[in-house]
Amino acid sequence: MTSWSDAGEMQCLATATDSEMNMLTGKTILVTGAAQGIGFHTASLALRRGANVVALDRDSHRLRQAFPESNVVRLGGDVTDTAFLQHHARVLGGVDGVVNAAAIVAQGNLLECSVDQLRLSLEVNVVGIHNILASVLPGMLQRKNGSIVNIASVVSSIKGLPNRHAYATSKGAVIGLTKAVAADFVRQGIRCNAICPGTVDTPSLRDRASAGANPDAALAEFAARQPMGRLGTPEEIAPLICHLLSGEASFTTGAVFVCDGGLCM
Repeated sequence: MTSWSDAGEMQCLATATDSEMNMLTGKTILVTGAAQGIGFHTASLALRRGANVVALDRDSHRLRQAFPESNVVRLGGDVTDTAFLQHHARVLGGVDGVVNAAAIVAQGNLLECSVDQLRLSLEVNVVGIHNILASVLPGMLQRKNGSIVNIASVVSSIKGLPNRHAYATSKGAVIGLTKAVAADFVRQGIRCNAICPGTVDTPSLRDRASAGANPDAALAEFAARQPMGRLGTPEEIAPLICHLLSGEASFTTGAVFVCDGGLCM
């Protein structure tokens, strides 16, 4: 027999679950780098939690495969292409939240990294976010409401790892950009936060592992970085992103969240 107390707790749990599942209902969320990895899983979870999703990725074919649903607005283009972004200004100007997940990973230390590689990393990973925010902020400011989540990395101003000179430099800049935007617009209803994953099992990571002589050994080395002894998954990052996009995080801005399996503890 279920007691009154049990029934009450069950009702509270059901209500909480319903609220969680609908936490993004009515919101339009833009996700860049949406065709795979953290971007894909975030966009998919946002859909399940009631959001209207605008999915942007430079790989149009993969984007169509990832989101065959007719209710997803798919934009095949590059975050560094200002003409492309201007062409879609109406759509971008109407979003309530944005997840900047598009990025590239350059390998090598300072002596192995060319200036062109550094410039490209900064162009995609930092200027790309600047371009997206320049497209979405005017609409957010007009509505006096908006949430921005930038995907940085623990490999940044937080921690150095070997052979990530350009990547760490660019992701450190993402943290600085996040805090600057948060400070500039905090009184105008805009929230801006950063998430810094550790080593996450994505197609990009597996591509880098496969480029070496022993992909299995490379993956094992990536996993061994974390004190938890394993890689993270995009599914473990996406819920925090969706939380920050939602009203549940309405008092949170300018924050940097580390999700790294203990790498930086």
